[in-house]
Amino acid sequence: MKGKTALVTGGSAGIGKATARAFGEAGASVIIVSRAKQRGQATEAELREAGIDVKWLQADVANPAEVKAVIEQAQSINGRIDFAFNNAKSDGRSDLVANIDEAEWEKTISGVLSSVFYCMKYELQVMTSQGGGVIINNASVDGLCGFAMDPAYSAAKHGVVGLAKSAALQYAQKGIRINAVCPSWIKTERIAARMSSSPSMEQEILARQPIGRLGWPKEVAAAVVWLCSAQSSFITGAAIPIDGGYTAV
Repeated sequence: MKGKTALVTGGSAGIGKATARAFGEAGASVIIVSRAKQRGQATEAELREAGIDVKWLQADVANPAEVKAVIEQAQSINGRIDFAFNNAKSDGRSDLVANIDEAEWEKTISGVLSSVFYCMKYELQVMTSQGGGVIINNASVDGLCGFAMDPAYSAAKHGVVGLAKSAALQYAQKGIRINAVCPSWIKTERIAARMSSSPSMEQEILARQPIGRLGWPKEVAAAVVWLCSAQSSFITGAAIPIDGGYTAV
């Protein structure tokens, strides 16, 4: 991927950070976007120390004006955006459908689904003007099946998958491929912290993982980079589970 530019939102932690590293190790110039300045700058320094050409930019992807500005800024760095991994999200409180407050519903839809739409809107403008590119949306297994623990999140992630599929049809003949990855439980810092605070949680999660373990961020990252490579040139409009057999049950 030498000479290519990869944009990763939510790139300062977890799956996003692992994917930024994987793009960099494949030779791409990497631009990471996140909200938290201290963590973003620390990740930029860490990846740069590893020999990766990386730049951190600050934006809240739930804010369309900030997204527009950061995509324009990202394009200006190398003159193009070849790959985009829309990974950043924020969501509201989980509850029974009848108990979900309208404001919490809107918060989840904004942070999980609308944020991806804003990113795609401006990424597609760049990629159309340059004659091609690849977009990967980070969805979830909860975008492929129901999730009783959080129906608002599941609804939003179904939207992320549907948006990827529909946009893939629109842009298939414009040299732009669009896919979604659908991870199950991945051992990010956030999930590890939740499991530490609730000893029973890990066993409950593992009971749903036929492979008998959680996934690692680098395993999702490897799939994203492969989907952006020429090796997957005939794949578009797909929603690919990375789930240890979660959706096969």
